[in-house]
Amino acid sequence: MLGQTGFKVSRLCFGALTIGPLQANLSPLEGGRVISYALEQGVNFIDTAELYGTYEHIKEGTRLYPDTIIVSKSYAYDYDQMRKAVEEARIKLDRDTISIFMLHEQESALTLKGHRRALDYLVWAKSRGHIKAIGISTHAVKAVHAAALIPEIDVIHPLLNLTGIGILDGSKEEMEEAIAFAQSLGKGLYAMKALGGGSLIPRAKEAFDYLLKKPELAAIAVGMRRFSEVDLNLKLFSSKIPEEEEWQKVAKEPRKLHIDYWCIGCGACKKRCKQGAIEIIANKAVVDHEKCVRCGYCASVCPEFAIKVV
Repeated sequence: MLGQTGFKVSRLCFGALTIGPLQANLSPLEGGRVISYALEQGVNFIDTAELYGTYEHIKEGTRLYPDTIIVSKSYAYDYDQMRKAVEEARIKLDRDTISIFMLHEQESALTLKGHRRALDYLVWAKSRGHIKAIGISTHAVKAVHAAALIPEIDVIHPLLNLTGIGILDGSKEEMEEAIAFAQSLGKGLYAMKALGGGSLIPRAKEAFDYLLKKPELAAIAVGMRRFSEVDLNLKLFSSKIPEEEEWQKVAKEPRKLHIDYWCIGCGACKKRCKQGAIEIIANKAVVDHEKCVRCGYCASVCPEFAIKVV
């Protein structure tokens, strides 16, 4: 059960970022097939966002699964912007009601305060049945603590993984404590970046075991772009041992952020990256792969379309 939302979710949540234009750039038909394949196997929970550009993929993939629980998110910070974001999701997903809608990438009590009018709209939308639950996504310990204390917030989607890569303001242990605190106050929680954006793929079983043993987490969102990735993750989540061939199909292709030669070094990606993983050197963007969590958000602000996760 996802907190007090009334939603019973699959432990494996389909992370839709990877199928969209910021990463694999599958067509809505191709991405929809991967989604529907996962739903056929029992997954009932999909995580997306306005930024990801995957509403059409999800609409295609869920045609036969109207009860799928869908989360979306927006960076909207005022009432009207959030109204537009929710209406866009309802129209593009062809759904009267969005299961959960979130404030995207909150960092602290201060950023939550700055988004108060957007939260006010979500409260209104929930009262009208346009959404069923309200949440935030975050990479920060402070935001988990702050959101836990806001009665209107039902769900928190924090970053947590085996090594703590990507946590903005603290350690893995501090994030664990914040998550336990939020759960004690009735919040529903599901984790992101279980594989550290791909860096932990060689340790996938260990990484998933670490999170699956945490009773505070109802689910774990995992990006998937191929049938083989769905199959492998389903086995790992059900404590089955994958065949060596299944491992090789997935584990041999760790993801990385790629910057093409036509980068003009404008610095937009550096400003966008909250992990501090990009520097501009000799008029070109350069990635620190140790800090990068392969979210692909930097690609969304590149004016030259020179960035992608491969």
